[in-house]
Amino acid sequence: MATHHQTLFIGGEWVKPATSNRIEVIGAATEEVIGSVPEGSNADIDRAVAAARRAFKESAWTTSTPAERGAALGRFADAIEKRGAQLAQSVSIQNGMPINVADQLESGYVVGLLRYYAVLAAKLQVEESRPSPMGSTTLVRREPVGVVGAIVPWNFPIILSIMKIGPALAAGCAIVLKPSPGTVLDSYIVAEAAEEATLPPGVINWVPGGRELGAYLVSHPGIDKVAFTGSTAAGKIIAQECAKLLRPVSLELGGKSAAILLEDANLDALLQGIPSVSMLNNGQTCFSSTRILAPKSRYKEIVNAISATVSSFVVGDPLDRATVVGPMASSIHRDRVEGYIAKGKTEAKLTAGGGRPKDRTRGWFVQPTVFADVSNSAVIAQEEIFGPVLSIIPYKDEDEAVKIANESAYGLGGTVWSKDSEHATRVARRVESGTVGVNGYLPDLNAPFGGVKASGLGREMGPESIASYQQYKSIYLLG
Repeated sequence: MATHHQTLFIGGEWVKPATSNRIEVIGAATEEVIGSVPEGSNADIDRAVAAARRAFKESAWTTSTPAERGAALGRFADAIEKRGAQLAQSVSIQNGMPINVADQLESGYVVGLLRYYAVLAAKLQVEESRPSPMGSTTLVRREPVGVVGAIVPWNFPIILSIMKIGPALAAGCAIVLKPSPGTVLDSYIVAEAAEEATLPPGVINWVPGGRELGAYLVSHPGIDKVAFTGSTAAGKIIAQECAKLLRPVSLELGGKSAAILLEDANLDALLQGIPSVSMLNNGQTCFSSTRILAPKSRYKEIVNAISATVSSFVVGDPLDRATVVGPMASSIHRDRVEGYIAKGKTEAKLTAGGGRPKDRTRGWFVQPTVFADVSNSAVIAQEEIFGPVLSIIPYKDEDEAVKIANESAYGLGGTVWSKDSEHATRVARRVESGTVGVNGYLPDLNAPFGGVKASGLGREMGPESIASYQQYKSIYLLG
């Protein structure tokens, strides 16, 4: 049954939108309408920003203690946990994420991250006294930056929202979120959880819409900081606008990460890890290791093994727990991925997939695909495909492997595989990337996540992320 919403969550209330425009949500696996919501307008953004500013300036949130903010985040986590199964199913139906992945990341990981920030918030030190070399004393304060404008994409709509909400609220900010029009139904469930958690009105507001609405939010005079996750191309435009406004911005952008298989790599471990390391969420994951760097001495073995493994993956209904690879999130995105596959056929050797599953007449499905004999200069090795497409690149020695891994415009993720984890760690230190996994990959709640080069600016998660939602004030005590 389709779910149709008529209101927006602004200022702690369910309010009528300023226009009658609607966003239809299409199921990735069925191509059928599964719901609709109001399409936000500039007037709705104005209202949401005003509500957030009131919450930041005039409500009890302004004077709340770190312990009180921690308690609020804890209540929010509890309310989210109650809705875990509902959230996972909502995301799977919308963007095609396999339900097992949604259970883990869009439900369990979300609750864990909120509880992590609840603990950090309660312990947050907002002021310290520093003796000055000049003989006086200075109070150094960490104050919330203000009202945050957050824009999140469709691939992991809940966790990417919470990666902004958690540290922003821990710091004492208020926030206006613009979810992607492709995944908006889940935001209503999260808003209901925020309402149940009795967060002060206006602390969190949701206004769904497209790129034009996002641009309006970024440039809004009532916004003090922008937090964005999305494509590198969009991130550059947002960075330019924030630079003109002298507005702080954090950008979590694209990637083209490499998996370096060292000579002694345990191939079975890699094969078991491909669904989570290289094809997580049907390959629609920014940190995926989609460039597989294999030693020439084992190249044929590795190509054959990866191709056979990928060909065995169950492609199907994202709500079926046997499914490893679901559909692409939209018809436009499937066309984009298929365009890269067509290009790959002119650049390299196709060893698995390369088309659409013959048993799927509906839904935006693409077969998991593998290319061998790929040059690192090939388009499929340099540009982010954002689909279930792997490029296996040969290398002659360890130095060349590191060189190939680093010859990319991006630097977000990556992995190194070896039976000798200490050796793999030494290699990982040489990779130009914000994050690297050894014999696997899983972002750690307690560590900063983000990229270098074209993969973004700033960090999310870990205690470091709270700092990006704070500003410093020094009070000089001179008499």
